[in-house]
Amino acid sequence: MNDCIFCKLISDEFQPMKVYEDEHTLVFMDTAQDVDGHILAVPKKHCMNILDCDEETLTSLMRTVKKVSEHLVEKCGYDGLNLLNASGESAGQSVPHFHIHIIPRKGGDGIDAWPNFEGASRNTEDVFREITML
Repeated sequence: MNDCIFCKLISDEFQPMKVYEDEHTLVFMDTAQDVDGHILAVPKKHCMNILDCDEETLTSLMRTVKKVSEHLVEKCGYDGLNLLNASGESAGQSVPHFHIHIIPRKGGDGIDAWPNFEGASRNTEDVFREITML
């Protein structure tokens, strides 16, 4: 995609701070400077979001996310991490290229990476009946 910023990073049109790269994926520093160590993992194949990402591409990306996550914990001194994804504009996706945010965490770091939900508006059993796949 010619106008996709992540595709431009993948093609080296722009020079990202690469954390990891293989044949199918790229992991690079997020430049927002909102959280220390904030990185993004993307497939090199353009997919808008998880909903149009084929299984092979998704598997490659998740394999990379696991590898990088293990590195952060085992080699870099982090205790855990948050994985964040927004798929679709209504979910808050701002870049139309599938990506997973990896936020490395340390105990007591003061980061609140979990959304503050205001409570469900519908009965759980009613929603369950609508969404169950069994």
